[in-house]
Amino acid sequence: MRSSRKSVVTRRLFTQTLLFSMAVPVSALSAACGAGDADERATTEDGGADGSAPSASEYADGDYTATGWYGGQPSSIGVEVTLENAVLTAVTVTPHATDPTSLDYQRRFADAVPSVVVGKRIDEVNVGRLAGSSGTPIGFNDALRQIREEARRP
Repeated sequence: MRSSRKSVVTRRLFTQTLLFSMAVPVSALSAACGAGDADERATTEDGGADGSAPSASEYADGDYTATGWYGGQPSSIGVEVTLENAVLTAVTVTPHATDPTSLDYQRRFADAVPSVVVGKRIDEVNVGRLAGSSGTPIGFNDALRQIREEARRP
């Protein structure tokens, strides 16, 4: 009886995983052009209230700064962007870590992220694991969320 139940659970997990993978847009799975690491990703996400991406006119051009938070300690990074017609034209990440290992991950991320996101629409950027760092991108995405809110026109 246990092996039968285990088989049913395994089939359900496989089916759920398969269905989820089919629902993920192809663009979300493709690697972005950048530093060349296989773990670099910039994916799209819906930004509009009706599921459509906001138009360029929905964002005000300018320079924006935010602090992105992540992790349990918590950790943070500074993010500065320049936005023109809803496109990121410049990105600077400032590491805040004091721990040598964390600082190394943040520095590597800071060096790699501009080549992945500059030239992309702000509402299409959602960075995944990059330059060996899986935590720093969470902070970067948090900062971009704040910047989107600040830059969005009423």
